[in-house]
Amino acid sequence: MVQIPKQHSAQPSAPHKPVSGALPTSADVARLAGVSRATVSYVLNNTSAVRISEPTRRRVHEAAKELGYVPHAAARSLRAGHTRIVLVPTPDVPIGPLYSAFLNELQWALSRLDYTVVQYGSVGLSGDAAARAWAELRPVAVLGPVGMGPDGIAVLRRSGARAVITLGPEPVEGAHALLTDHRQVGRVAGEHLLAGGHRRIGVVMPKEAGLDTFAVPRLEGVREAGAEAVSLPLAYDEQDAAQVAAQVADLGLGAVFAYNDEYAMLLMRALQDLGVDIPGDVAVMGADDLMLGRLLRPRLSTVRLDLPSGRELAELVDRLVRDPEQDADQDADPEPREALAVTLVARESA
Repeated sequence: MVQIPKQHSAQPSAPHKPVSGALPTSADVARLAGVSRATVSYVLNNTSAVRISEPTRRRVHEAAKELGYVPHAAARSLRAGHTRIVLVPTPDVPIGPLYSAFLNELQWALSRLDYTVVQYGSVGLSGDAAARAWAELRPVAVLGPVGMGPDGIAVLRRSGARAVITLGPEPVEGAHALLTDHRQVGRVAGEHLLAGGHRRIGVVMPKEAGLDTFAVPRLEGVREAGAEAVSLPLAYDEQDAAQVAAQVADLGLGAVFAYNDEYAMLLMRALQDLGVDIPGDVAVMGADDLMLGRLLRPRLSTVRLDLPSGRELAELVDRLVRDPEQDADQDADPEPREALAVTLVARESA
């Protein structure tokens, strides 16, 4: 005779945890938090259309953290029909504090809107070839592809990018253009130095690769102001700065627009080492309005650049992702927007 084991009274079961070594699932999180899998999905995907109480949200997040669970990005992308990746190509030129601060603010603002920012280094690739490499990641938006043409933008669109936003002096067919014309930086500096009686102005042209994108328009801006602009190639190096400082005296230049504040400070120190009085002998101007320029003696005159705030740009990305056609008709290019404002900051050096 088979004896049936005696049944014990039911006891509350411990929350299910995944077998050691197994990847935790949303079902594991739901059991541990005491909620449905749908609630786990709503909470971890930040679904705004469903109202979830704060205690429930907290329980779900704590359960996910305890189990080491993170949502599967690919699965979420399949459900949504697109990724949440915003691709920001890594600049192939040296970037200064101004642009670094802009990128940091942009990434923070996009993360608050539940986007994942991916910086893509495309060494050896440019233009439309780079666009094809970016498209492999299936980004929902791409920001700042300099040098890319309509074909590259079309590739990104076909891969699922709902927003392609360029930062540059000219609009590109098929993209939302935020225009940043650096000629106005040189024009403002040139006008100020001309007003101070300087007709012949030295203009620093950085030797570092890639900076011509910004330096050449700034040189053109000084000339558009009506000044005679003398090009001064300069590497970001103390020894080279000493040689250029000697050239300033030899060329009889009474003023220098030094591309930006960093090059201006480098050149100012070299000029002062030669006993040159600033601004008595040579007036010096920079651009970017960095804090360090205000601490120099004499304080550095400069041109302040105001880029769009990272928060505003993140909100534009979000609007375009939600409704790609709201800012433009299907048969028309989006309207370009001016994105660079410049302001003269006159201090003691010029």
